Amino acid sequence: MSLRDVLTPHPRVLFVGINPSLRSDAVGHHFAGPGNPFWRLLHAAGLTPEALTYDEDRRLPEFELALTNLCPRATRSASELLPDEFKLGRRRLEQKIGRLKPDWVALVGVTLYPQLFGRSRLGGGGPGPKPDRIHGARLFVLPNPSGLNASFPSFASKLEWFERLRDALHGRAEERQPANAPRQK
Repeated sequence: MSLRDVLTPHPRVLFVGINPSLRSDAVGHHFAGPGNPFWRLLHAAGLTPEALTYDEDRRLPEFELALTNLCPRATRSASELLPDEFKLGRRRLEQKIGRLKPDWVALVGVTLYPQLFGRSRLGGGGPGPKPDRIHGARLFVLPNPSGLNASFPSFASKLEWFERLRDALHGRAEERQPANAPRQK
């Protein structure tokens, strides 16, 4: 089965994953891994008014949300992706953003930011809002929701950033770093 994007014109947020997991590709739904809390995080942060499961991913446009991946090929690990796949993925993503015109682009995984911009800005390597824009869309980086994410191992450590995205959507983004944020070098 092939994993299709979930898109809508002018979403509040276009979530961008790195690439699908083997499980997501097999069932045809985003963030379908048994331990992946992406859907619970969306609801707990108030980004969706009701709890959704991965098999309801096609409902995201009801809430002015959209979802895609930088690279469409499913792998066990993103490290299996080839440099040419990232290059092609960047071009396709920029085209989608230009066509859909989201208010925000939320990169789901901190490694996406340097993949897209080819650099790490001073203090910009972690999660949170970024100064860059893509076709006018503001940029926000979320931690990867995977349970294997050692930098953000708990639900609460990930939820904090999903809540900060919610606040940014409502113009309530705070400039301070949360107490448990990793220090930037």
